[in-house]
Amino acid sequence: MKALDELTFDNRFARLGDAFSTHVLPEPLDAPRLVVASEAAMALLDLDPAVAETPVFAELFGGHKLWAEAEPRAMVYSGHQFGGYTPQLGDGRGLLLGEVYNEAGEHWDLHLKGAGMTPYSRMGDGRAVLRSSIREFLASEALHALGIPSSRALCVIGSDTPVWREKQERGAMVLRMAPSHIRFGHFEYFYYTKKPEQQAELAEHVLNLHYPECREQPEPYLAMFREIVERNAELIAKWQAYGFCHGVMNTDNMSILGITFDFGPFAFLDDFDAHFICNHSDHEGRYSFSNQVPIGQWNLSALAQALTPFISVDALKEALGLYLPLYQANYLDLMRRRLGLTTAEDDDQALVERLLKLMQNSGVDYTLFFRRLGDEPAALAVTRLRDDFVDLAGFDAWAEQYKARVARDGDYSEEQRRARMHAVNPLYILRNYLAQNAIAAAESGDYSEVRQLHEVLSKPFEEQAGMERYAQRPPDWGKHLEISCSS
Repeated sequence: MKALDELTFDNRFARLGDAFSTHVLPEPLDAPRLVVASEAAMALLDLDPAVAETPVFAELFGGHKLWAEAEPRAMVYSGHQFGGYTPQLGDGRGLLLGEVYNEAGEHWDLHLKGAGMTPYSRMGDGRAVLRSSIREFLASEALHALGIPSSRALCVIGSDTPVWREKQERGAMVLRMAPSHIRFGHFEYFYYTKKPEQQAELAEHVLNLHYPECREQPEPYLAMFREIVERNAELIAKWQAYGFCHGVMNTDNMSILGITFDFGPFAFLDDFDAHFICNHSDHEGRYSFSNQVPIGQWNLSALAQALTPFISVDALKEALGLYLPLYQANYLDLMRRRLGLTTAEDDDQALVERLLKLMQNSGVDYTLFFRRLGDEPAALAVTRLRDDFVDLAGFDAWAEQYKARVARDGDYSEEQRRARMHAVNPLYILRNYLAQNAIAAAESGDYSEVRQLHEVLSKPFEEQAGMERYAQRPPDWGKHLEISCSS
């Protein structure tokens, strides 16, 4: 394990030069202190977890110190926001401190969010507040634990720095990690500003560092785009299967690697609601839960437009045509597994859709239904779950179909079925009210709840002794929290 001063830097994005980013130093937080750290994320850098409790850890990730090899850069990009194109965005409060590679040869961006003003801050102050930093930390690590591709979060550093939003809050920084922080909006920026040389340089950078296997294909750029389409289809299938709503699927928030990126007013479903809108600023419901699938395709189309200098329009359209079939195949595979099924039948899609419609009309808790469905043999489980539904006749009809489907599925023991279902159906998810409770405690100076919640969410499929309160349905107030982009 390494100490903090033993990290090895290789700042590949910074070497692209000033056309791609601007050198900016972080603005230090007042009285920086550790709120929470992820040992799992630290392990990706080969860091000894004990260093998180040292003063220099908070100083480094609170903006007071830098490694000699770090090259903090604010990236420039653009993007489509709520469907409208914004010509220049960029890291308005974030800095790419540098790229660290570990003993396994993996490169990880160290990206500090809340690091102060940059040339791309526009009207903002460049700061992040404690509540949004905690939410991003918890979401990053919770999604990873669920098996959903995501950026990672190393730590949250709190402070005494006052920050004004709707009221005065405390500033904080979250250190997030990913193999790359390049977005769809990077390609859009150079396409719409008509800078073909820089756009080609960016494409070569992404291809060489993140999609090197595509070099072996006759058309490397097309192969890369196909891979991006495939990754996003799989990613959004996992969002939908696990009830995750991103909330701000602008093209500048879409990762070129197909990972969950830029956490704002996200939410996991409590009661199943296909029309759920988690961002109270999304008045038209553009980024509602059910719209995430078509918006994923819309965003890929925007990226495709930016790639037309390298790939023919016909080839791009053909690649885009892969998205929906791939999404549907991935989603149905996940939902079969959530239902405990190991084989495929033609009517499985209809079985899933009938269940979700019943859940929608009855306000059934999405996560707990699937978990409890695997607690007991199918016949007993559906009997116990029946009382959660308003349309009893409809549920009874579905239950008969489900029991017959399970009987046809295969010859395995109930213990095997239970273990298999519990391996894909979490008991613990990051519900908004749980995050809010942890935030309220942290804002009063008590970090024990955010640390406990992070620990529970790091093992979402395992029943944890004494942690029953994290597996309950939310109280009524917890279902109606309004979350905005303000952070």
